[in-house]
Amino acid sequence: MIPTDLSLLHVPGTPALGPDGSYAVVSRTAPDLDLDEYTGQLWRVPTDGSGEPVRLTRGHRDTDPRVSPDGRWVAFLRAEPKGRPQLHVVEAAGGEPVRLTDAPLGVQTSRWSPDGSALAFVARVPEEGRYVAGEDAGAERPRHITTFPYRNDGVGFTRDKRRQLFVVPVPADLPGRSTPAAGDDAARQVTSGELDVEQAEWLPDGRHVVVVAARHASRDEDLRADAVVVDTAEGADAAPRALTDADAGSTLAVSAALPSPDGTTLWLLAQDMGTSGRDFVARQTGLYRLGLTAGADGDAGPRADGQPQRLTDDEAVDLDPGTFAVTADGVLAGVLHRGTVLLRELRADGSARDLVTGELAVHGVAAAPVAPVAVVAAAGPLTSGDLHAVDLASGTTRVLTDWSAPLRATGRVRAPRELTTTAPDGYPVHGWVVTPDPERFAGPHPTILMIHGGPYAQYTVGLFDEVQTLAEAGYAVVYGNPRGSAGYGSAHGSAIRHAFGTVDTDDVLALLDAALTDPALDGGRVGVMGGSYGGYLTAWLTTRTDRFAAAIVERGFLDPVSFVGSSDIGWFFGLEYLGDGDTDEERAAVAAQSPMAHVARVTTPTLVIHSEQDWRCPVEQGQRWFVELKRRGVPAELLLFPGEGHELTRSGRPQHRLVRFEHVLAWWAARLPVTTA
Repeated sequence: MIPTDLSLLHVPGTPALGPDGSYAVVSRTAPDLDLDEYTGQLWRVPTDGSGEPVRLTRGHRDTDPRVSPDGRWVAFLRAEPKGRPQLHVVEAAGGEPVRLTDAPLGVQTSRWSPDGSALAFVARVPEEGRYVAGEDAGAERPRHITTFPYRNDGVGFTRDKRRQLFVVPVPADLPGRSTPAAGDDAARQVTSGELDVEQAEWLPDGRHVVVVAARHASRDEDLRADAVVVDTAEGADAAPRALTDADAGSTLAVSAALPSPDGTTLWLLAQDMGTSGRDFVARQTGLYRLGLTAGADGDAGPRADGQPQRLTDDEAVDLDPGTFAVTADGVLAGVLHRGTVLLRELRADGSARDLVTGELAVHGVAAAPVAPVAVVAAAGPLTSGDLHAVDLASGTTRVLTDWSAPLRATGRVRAPRELTTTAPDGYPVHGWVVTPDPERFAGPHPTILMIHGGPYAQYTVGLFDEVQTLAEAGYAVVYGNPRGSAGYGSAHGSAIRHAFGTVDTDDVLALLDAALTDPALDGGRVGVMGGSYGGYLTAWLTTRTDRFAAAIVERGFLDPVSFVGSSDIGWFFGLEYLGDGDTDEERAAVAAQSPMAHVARVTTPTLVIHSEQDWRCPVEQGQRWFVELKRRGVPAELLLFPGEGHELTRSGRPQHRLVRFEHVLAWWAARLPVTTA
């Protein structure tokens, strides 16, 4: 890839299926470099492979489709240029969309009621006088903060714009309406106050909705969250009620909740956070089953029948909360596994089978309510994402789209080669290497070691724009999943707890050395780069060795001491991962894992990249690293992006992503020049 190929990264979102499973509706978005925004529309795709995808909408950015129970309507979110997403509906056969909402901060997600007469949706509700378009934000009254969590990266302050549940009727006379309705047909807020809800799933009774929310007394001091049932009936006075009750001792952090078609089971994806409620390190997301029974008062909604029962191995199986769908017999879920995300069917009788495997990373799934059909969105080594249909009866799959064909047609996509080796202690290490086109670049090639963030995350087999851009510029790229990563079991992920910079360092260097046994790679000309935790390990390596010709430290976690007070997750992240540092002994242990404590050892020329609005790894981390290097005479540069957060490389403004690539390539060209063939 070259930087401008960003516009060819067509990515499908989570699909929706028609009731009979004959078609899917999916959003397809891509960076638009001219508009400097992400744009895309909805596409209707036949699941039997009988025809080509047909564009259903033509908005600026149309996402998150939901097909009505009768198959007539598709609800979706539409954002106008520079605008907030609002809830719209369009006929599934095509037509002019109708807007249903005018939420001041936009709508986040929606779900059809079982009878198709209404949509539940989640939207942030600003406090009066805040976030008013055209008003001077500096004139707002001060924020009085009394809790640990109060701000999130990419969102900003959260306590003054909580997420609430709404219900909006969908009348039969929609055709012809051009603006949101008023009166009885207007959207109605169902929850209020301090409750901050995520997701929304209707129960079969058509009155109650299950949301995910932290509503327990200690919610400001731990990471637990409950599945909560909300009565949506107009005038209902029943308070939202927890089905998994942290106040009653539940240690779960629920991330997704889906009711079974008959309403007798609630399927949960959750992590067990232990007795402290903050023990999140390498905790595998598991599948839980919770029985539901009708309350004594029929209007009160269902109640939990006992405690949630975990159905997946808490050491070996880690599920993706974003890849989750209910079937007639159980659920479909994405499983993180050695750089892939496979699709697994988990049935109510305890049986399981893998449906989508191989070199794919599934990132969205939908199942038809009455037909044995599912559709997944998945990326692979040569595709940024396509749709696959799954026949649940036979287990066979069919690829429905080829939306990365224009990117491959450029000839600028290189296939990765799998790489395995062992660390000095004999531990297996897994990753990949991508090499440039030998007909264009003479070897041996300068090599860049790339390290992922997290640390509990994984590089996948999906097409990776950063690797591809470096390979197109003439570099070999080595990347993998050292200890601390996800996808290899709980013990692998927790191996660096209170031990940053130990076995993870051994693993990435072992992977690099294994790749350098290939004579096509130049072991004497090597660079290193990474973001977030990858920025940490990049900086850490430069405090331990001078073997790298240069480094790029991006959005780095560089000083665990100042991180505690400045990061949105600082109040718990460093304490759980590195130690709490309250005693002299503990402070010494934290310092032993801190790049900033050892910065005087660095001699490697370093480019520091950071975003000014990064609340995950605040900009002071990068600024201080840059200044400390400059003070000591180390060649260093600082590249700051205004208005961006932690996710710049994945979802930042397209032009910022383009400019970042240009600076990265210029940095490597100056310090690791390539040789053309």
